[in-house]
Amino acid sequence: MTPGDAPDEALLPTDEDRAADVTVARVEPPVTYALRSRVLRDGAPPERARLPVDDLPDTAAFAATAPDGTVVGTAIVYPEPCPWLPDRPGAWRLRGMATDPGWRSRGVGSRVVAAVVDHVAAQGGTLVWCNARTPAQRFYERAGFRTHGEPWEDPEIGPHIAMWRPL
Repeated sequence: MTPGDAPDEALLPTDEDRAADVTVARVEPPVTYALRSRVLRDGAPPERARLPVDDLPDTAAFAATAPDGTVVGTAIVYPEPCPWLPDRPGAWRLRGMATDPGWRSRGVGSRVVAAVVDHVAAQGGTLVWCNARTPAQRFYERAGFRTHGEPWEDPEIGPHIAMWRPL
């Protein structure tokens, strides 16, 4: 390739290529606490990342694990009515979505969301919704989510926007 030539897009790595060495699996929620705490709670003690829904029997936690066993991505999902579609059956809420900063833009988050969506669909779910941090809005849009309403400020953890994805 000569200077100024654009790379052939077919030769660029895909999300799957970049995250090929990562395994995504369902795990017990405590496995996700350290990463959730570091990324979503400014490094507070891991137990601060625990949510009451982590103990519900229908809650599913997912972890993306690097070859060395480090959890580099995570999310939880559980049945909860969507606030703006309260009568729609099969709604599941996504929470605790986090990717280690050193592993971002490598497809890890995309693989975690895919695992969540596959799980919800297998359970008969019809949509996944979340309150996304506004810096992550584009990530969720690339994963098929749409916004609902206007952004707002959560006084403890910053700006958010409601998002959802029908299945």
